Amino acid sequence: MNKKYIFVTGGVTSSLGKGIISASLGLLLKAVGYKVTIQKFDPYLNIDPGTMSPYEHGECYVTEDGAETDLDLGHYERFLGISTSQDNNVTTGRIYNNVISKERKGEFLGKTVQVIPHITDEIKNSFYKIGKNNSFEIIITEIGGCIGDIESLPFFEAVRQAKLDLDRGDFLNIHLTLIPYLSTSGELKTKPTQHSVKKLLEAGIQPDVLVCRSEHKLGKEIKNKLALFCNVSKNSVIESIDAKSIYDVPVLMRDERLHEIVLNYLKLSKKKPLRLSRWNNFLKNLHSSTNTLNIAIVGKYVSLHDAYKSISESLIHAGANLNSKVEIKWIKSENINNKNAENHLKNIDGVIVAPGFGERGIEGKISSIKYVRENKIPFLGICLGMQCACIEFSRNVLGNKNANSTEFDNNTSFPIIDLMEKQKSIKNKGGTMRLGSYTCDLEKGSLVQKSYGKLKINERHRHRYEFNNIYKESFNENGMLTSGVNKKLNLVEVIELKNHPWFIGTQYHPEYSSRVLKPHPLFVSFVKKIKSIKNG
Repeated sequence: MNKKYIFVTGGVTSSLGKGIISASLGLLLKAVGYKVTIQKFDPYLNIDPGTMSPYEHGECYVTEDGAETDLDLGHYERFLGISTSQDNNVTTGRIYNNVISKERKGEFLGKTVQVIPHITDEIKNSFYKIGKNNSFEIIITEIGGCIGDIESLPFFEAVRQAKLDLDRGDFLNIHLTLIPYLSTSGELKTKPTQHSVKKLLEAGIQPDVLVCRSEHKLGKEIKNKLALFCNVSKNSVIESIDAKSIYDVPVLMRDERLHEIVLNYLKLSKKKPLRLSRWNNFLKNLHSSTNTLNIAIVGKYVSLHDAYKSISESLIHAGANLNSKVEIKWIKSENINNKNAENHLKNIDGVIVAPGFGERGIEGKISSIKYVRENKIPFLGICLGMQCACIEFSRNVLGNKNANSTEFDNNTSFPIIDLMEKQKSIKNKGGTMRLGSYTCDLEKGSLVQKSYGKLKINERHRHRYEFNNIYKESFNENGMLTSGVNKKLNLVEVIELKNHPWFIGTQYHPEYSSRVLKPHPLFVSFVKKIKSIKNG
């Protein structure tokens, strides 16, 4: 069969959930037997999100091949149980960078370089590049932003051209819009969607399917009106009502027959019956569990929960797997100190100290770790959280009061955490950290090894600083075991505390590898211990 291309666009407002709709459709198409991948095209000029503040764009998600990407790729991986790559996330910055690099090399043979055709050709090449991989039959492409945004215009023009490039049965546009509800008049209003589709038509794209976000059910009359004024088949107007969780959306889209409509447009039939029994079991546990666990995430960016999206979702996956509901308490690390740590953490069952960069809020993280270490509260430190655990242990157990990371104090007399040797000559910030999947050997019989159930693992990384090996011996002798090591680089990847119920820090990011139907073993082990302690 020819490769099938589905383009998901949005209108009226951003943050309607194009990524969740794309992931849900991908899950349904995969469930009926097709090989599916999803890619995201973002209209900002950054080469990637790697240098962006989490407050700007939420979490920076990292793929196995070391690409720093949009957080929607995390949804794609979690829903579909697949791994994405650098080719799954493309920005305006990368498109222009590629075109300008070609121009500097003389590859355009003296021609005037223009948005059309050179920028749009580069965008289309990126559309189709992932389709050259024979592992995929259907490629879903999410276009970031909204129709009408100035920065998105080249992407919509490229989608229009793609429709001309491809056979009719190989192209499909799904347009996601909002149907607002006016409480004063008690009406759902279709006009914003009509204007959004009109703007899309001005760009030369006729939507094939409308997916309409709404607080209330649309009803047949509203759907017929939308079909009439948006020139869409009545059967192709899909209701996407607000759900209890993002994980309910695939079931709602199944009930709306979105996958069947898409298959019909693409002239495909189901390869096998659609069954979502495991997904439904997950939802049952997620919504019906009465066993509540209170877990704190201590971080610098907690006012925007999307900054730690993969961590919070990993806790949800692990909780549902253990028939428990995880309630997350978000604690800003700048608000914690040794005097008030108990007030923040006394009713907490477990604590995660989150990743981050820079000095702000570090002492609060260290105070949190001191409290959970002394009070035997289960603890997971991720990346910077692991580094803070090392600093806290050195200060308060080994007695090195000035222990620190050279990231925060370049003149510390006890540099427990130091800049990696290969990072010392690097000046540029973007894409230059230790990124992607690396191997780690686990010490047999350690807590982390028992959690994984194997001796060798591969996990994703995003860091510049590392544990200073000159302190390795004193740590191990005093009860903080370095139980996971990358032998090739002699890099400490995992620490764990003896004589504590559950205390692990990882230099890597386990949250990137958690899946809805395959929760990460470290999060499962962490939540399982919390559950056993709470329930006696």
